[in-house]
Amino acid sequence: MRFDRRSLLAGAAAAAGISCVPLDQSGPGRLQAKFAILQRSLGGRLGVAFHRPDSGASLLYRANDVFPTASTFKTSLVALAMAMEQRGEIDLSDQVSWTNDDLRAHSPFTRDHATMRASLLELARAAQTVSDNTATNILLDRVGGPPAMTQFWRSLGDDVSRLDRFETELNVVIGDDPRDSTSPLAMAANLGRLLRKDATSPLDDGRIDRLRRWMVDTGNALTRVRSGIPAEWIAGDKPGNSGAPPGMGYLRGDIGFVVDPSGALSTFAAYHQAPVDDPLDADRVDAVFAEIGRTLTSWIRASSTSLSI
Repeated sequence: MRFDRRSLLAGAAAAAGISCVPLDQSGPGRLQAKFAILQRSLGGRLGVAFHRPDSGASLLYRANDVFPTASTFKTSLVALAMAMEQRGEIDLSDQVSWTNDDLRAHSPFTRDHATMRASLLELARAAQTVSDNTATNILLDRVGGPPAMTQFWRSLGDDVSRLDRFETELNVVIGDDPRDSTSPLAMAANLGRLLRKDATSPLDDGRIDRLRRWMVDTGNALTRVRSGIPAEWIAGDKPGNSGAPPGMGYLRGDIGFVVDPSGALSTFAAYHQAPVDDPLDADRVDAVFAEIGRTLTSWIRASSTSLSI
């Protein structure tokens, strides 16, 4: 079943009324109430961060909450590989091969590749654009494994995000397990550092352009935050999903960037985790992500000061 914006928000408003969401009429208060309503409509936890690297403006809702990364870490992995190439530590034109024993679930590029051989650059693109798990594992192993990924985040000033395992084990994060986790604020800030063309990025302009282009070409999240962004704006992202093993609720996430008509860069990260034992309702969660995209659009148009909620 599809949920359009009006039916979703009407139902959410009713639920919020029952739950006594505070009616703070300030700008930040209205936004806080809106995200609280959306969270109440879904159940579970919703965390959102918007960030403008040029001005430092931000809009945050439960943005320090920790969520499983799922596949949203793959953009950072690709950036790490590009940074290592830029420093001369690896050569992304190197050819690597794999076997049937290496294949993991959801590997559309590597599973259907006739020669089972490709360059690291091709594997990096597959990890980002189609979330190929086998390509991800090969690339992750080549850059130094999960510890190297965690250290890269630390070099960006992120002391929250961490990677501990390979695909697909990293998707199982139960209870208070801290492994393979991030926060919306950490991930939005990471993207701001990686994608802004200045001295704070570990990537040169050409590599930033390539990473942005691959994020735009990522087509398996067009029903999420990007669906709420005007079609004439430039936007790219990386979604993430988990299963729901016993003791864990489904995780859906989306991180990405927007370049508005003025040329300014904004980044975002949104995560939702359902209550344990709830069935997956992907359409309903994605409808909320689309509304987050519309809110992001409005915020970009109006943003001139820092808002934090």
